[in-house]
Amino acid sequence: MADNPFSLAGQNALVIGGTSGIGKAIADGYREAGARVLVVGRTPAKLPSTDAYLADVCDLDALRALVAKVIADHDHIDVLVNSQGITTLKPAEEFTAQDWDEVVGTDLKSVFFACTEVGRHMLGRGKGSIINIASLASHRGWPRSALYAMAKSGVFSLTQTLAAEWAGRGVRVNAISPGFVMTDLNRDKMLPERKALALSRTPAGRFGEPDDMVGAAIFLASPSAAYVTGHSIAVDGGFLAGGL
Repeated sequence: MADNPFSLAGQNALVIGGTSGIGKAIADGYREAGARVLVVGRTPAKLPSTDAYLADVCDLDALRALVAKVIADHDHIDVLVNSQGITTLKPAEEFTAQDWDEVVGTDLKSVFFACTEVGRHMLGRGKGSIINIASLASHRGWPRSALYAMAKSGVFSLTQTLAAEWAGRGVRVNAISPGFVMTDLNRDKMLPERKALALSRTPAGRFGEPDDMVGAAIFLASPSAAYVTGHSIAVDGGFLAGGL
C-alpha cells in the first residue's frame, strides 16, 4: 500500500457537476489530496479558469465528446465522480412528461452513460474508480419527490450492478448518499416545515455541509478502498440509522 493510503497524487479525477455544491467540495478536496481535478459544468460563469470543461452531459453526443476530449488532453481518467443532479418537488400526480425527461434525464440517464463512457476507458486500462452521488431517497420513500427518488434509487442500483459486473476487471463503483445538505439544489425548494422535520429526524442535530462529503469521496477514490465496491456510504448525520 502507498505510504499515504489516502493520497490521490498522480490521479486524474473527472468531476461532473463539480462547479457548485457537493461536487465543488469534492473537487476542492481532491485537489488537496493531490489529484489533478478536471471539472465539468454547464454554466460558463461557474467554471474555474483551468482544467475545466463546458458540457451538458444530458446530451449524449456532448457527453461522448467530453470524455474523448478529456482523454485526449490528459491521457487517462482514474476517477469519475457523477455529481450532476436536479430536483422538482410536487405531488406525484402532478408531475408531467417534461418533468420526467428533465429529472430522470439528468439524475439517472446522464449518470448511466457517464459511467459507461468513462467505464469503457477504465475497463480498457484495467483500473478505475467511479463514485456516484446517490441520496437518502435511494433508500427510503420520499413524498413529493417521486421522480427524484426513482432516479436516485436507480443510481444506487446502477452502482451495485456495475460493481458486480466490473469488479473482476479492475473497476470499482461506489456511491455516497448525502443527508440533508443545504445546497443550491434544495435550499430554496424545501419548505420551512419540511426542513424542520428533516432536522428533527437527523440524530446529529444539524444539516450537513458540502465539505462533510469530502472524506468519503477521498476514501472511495484512494488505495485504501481497493477492496470496496458496490456500496453507498451514507453521510447523513445518522438519518438512516435513526428510529423513533
